[in-house]
Amino acid sequence: MNEKERLAREHIDVTRRHVLELGTAGAVALSTSRLWAQEPGRDSDRPLREAIAQLEYLTREEDFLSFGRGTPPPHTLGPEKLREVGLARQTWQLEVLPDPESDAKVEQPLSKAMGTALTWDGLMKLAEKHAVRILSVISCTNGKQPCGMGLWEGVPLRDVIWLARPTGNVRRVFYYGYHNDDPQQRFQSSLPIGRVLEDPPGEHPVLLCYKLNDQWLTAKRGGPVRMLVPGAYGNASVKWLQRIVLTNHYQANDTYALWNNDTDSAIKTCARFIHTPKTMKADEPAPITGLAQVGMSGLSRVQYWFCPRGEIPARDDPYFARADWREATILPPPQQWGAALPEGKLPPVPRQIDSATGQPHAWPLRHTIVHWAALLKVERAGEYDLRCRTIDANGAAQPMPRPFPKSGHNAIQAVKIVVTTP
Repeated sequence: MNEKERLAREHIDVTRRHVLELGTAGAVALSTSRLWAQEPGRDSDRPLREAIAQLEYLTREEDFLSFGRGTPPPHTLGPEKLREVGLARQTWQLEVLPDPESDAKVEQPLSKAMGTALTWDGLMKLAEKHAVRILSVISCTNGKQPCGMGLWEGVPLRDVIWLARPTGNVRRVFYYGYHNDDPQQRFQSSLPIGRVLEDPPGEHPVLLCYKLNDQWLTAKRGGPVRMLVPGAYGNASVKWLQRIVLTNHYQANDTYALWNNDTDSAIKTCARFIHTPKTMKADEPAPITGLAQVGMSGLSRVQYWFCPRGEIPARDDPYFARADWREATILPPPQQWGAALPEGKLPPVPRQIDSATGQPHAWPLRHTIVHWAALLKVERAGEYDLRCRTIDANGAAQPMPRPFPKSGHNAIQAVKIVVTTP
């Protein structure tokens, strides 16, 4: 048995135990789910094992989807140029300044001109006492798939803000990174000062991140330091961070706001496919796997629906609410988190993980992903559409409760499958 197959069988066994621990409801789900139609170890469940073996929870650095601005893009600069423009750890500096166009009161600005800007060494000194690790997904507002799932490490933004000693007339924080000091290339985002200084119950702090998956941030990922705003889309997590501005203006002045995007929309709960067969044979089960992005409203179920190709929704049922949706199995926390972590183990201690048991405090975790799987079986040959959706913790079926574009992509995904005769 190879390593991937061993891990896949282990994942199936853990999932069985996880479902059974749900009590009577879990036992019923286990007995009726097609995922458990075969006993583990038999050749008949090999396709399922192989599909699950391909799943890796944390995204490797080189596999993250990248979006960014700049001509040339900052991460393509050579090592010497990166040092020159402050995108190397040895030369990085961060300014925290009052907005000259408002009356924000800041007693001790962090300024390059004044020689008080925060340096890498200063950030690492803060990290000795205040470092935070969290698991968080990164998604583009208009992207169809998450950019990646990471273990992020950084210092709460508020700890740096307080170094500048703001005393009044501060309502928002806006920030941007290096883009050749060209206002036409600048990409910036903003947050209410309240979100920076105080975390709502169950939320994590806004972070100045310097590590991804226990490795220093590369320039391609926005290093040496980028913003991470848990629960927000990626446009808020600005890369190549170099300047933070405290302002008394009350409006968002994000680049995305000027592009007709909803900059305040929280990450949405939605399902996406990872593996589906392009073709399958009638009456022979085929595995499907996917991920669910867990947004502000949490996640309770993942479902799939298989129907003849081209079926259109009724006028009064645009999101197929009355369709014959079937239950998929949400997989439990992985034993191996992946992303080239030593032995696949998490370093101590992400905030969502119990330090005593090494297990998440809850599952699924909001603002992260979970994997799901199902076995698909079709009786008749033909062309079909396969769809997936989530039901959030409030009972709302994707794409509800926020089906609008420009505030996070969560349209129901559909893929074509051709079923042939045995």
